[in-house]
Amino acid sequence: MVVNAVVARKGRRFALLMAAHDSEYVLKKYGGYLNVFVAAFGDASAGETWDLYRAVDGELPGEGDLDRYDGFVISGSPNDAYADDEWILRLCELVRDVHARRKRVLGVCFGHQVICRALGGRVARASSGWDIGIREVAMAGVQLPGQCRFLDALRELPPSANITKIHQDEVWEVLASSDKTGVEMFRVGEHMLGIQGHPEYTNDILLNLVNRLLGAGSITLSFAEAVKRQLENTGPDREFCLKLCKSFLKADERSI
Repeated sequence: MVVNAVVARKGRRFALLMAAHDSEYVLKKYGGYLNVFVAAFGDASAGETWDLYRAVDGELPGEGDLDRYDGFVISGSPNDAYADDEWILRLCELVRDVHARRKRVLGVCFGHQVICRALGGRVARASSGWDIGIREVAMAGVQLPGQCRFLDALRELPPSANITKIHQDEVWEVLASSDKTGVEMFRVGEHMLGIQGHPEYTNDILLNLVNRLLGAGSITLSFAEAVKRQLENTGPDREFCLKLCKSFLKADERSI
């Protein structure tokens, strides 16, 4: 069931599969995570339509609706991608279905992990614990643009980029890596892309999440203060990260 949509007159259609509930903060400031993702990855001038499915509540597009979409985005989540909750298993099944149809799927954090699990990879709790803040990730190899034609719009990749991180699980078994997380990014052909970080997050959303984790006792005060100090001096390369994601989602299929 479609529970919300940013409606356009014409153009491409995308589905956001939300694996988390809207926080009080995001609802109050942004009107919900749908608006955060559309602001990050959408293009109002292109007449796009973005539909929201609350996957965490068991809402997913039906099999007959999948071909209506040009692409899917799977969000982050406080849940474990390797858990056997019914909605997670159903989401994995959907990933396998759209993979068979060669539909574009962008997975962010939890979404990155779910794509990996659904296609036979291994996801587990990170041995190094929480990774929160701005992390420099190394891009994998100068030959990458020739192998990933959806990156042609970027012309060339930087050797590294900063991205916003907040997770304690990770893909184990690559497009990019960091000293904290072994698999920061991966692709499957030209139609599936997983990113461990949160290119859609603004610093205020990250800070709100840090405060919520601190309040819940999930992280220590010293850990939270270290993240806040880092954010005062370092920011993500958000423009590059968003362009990477949008280039993937909007690539012209005729050139692939």
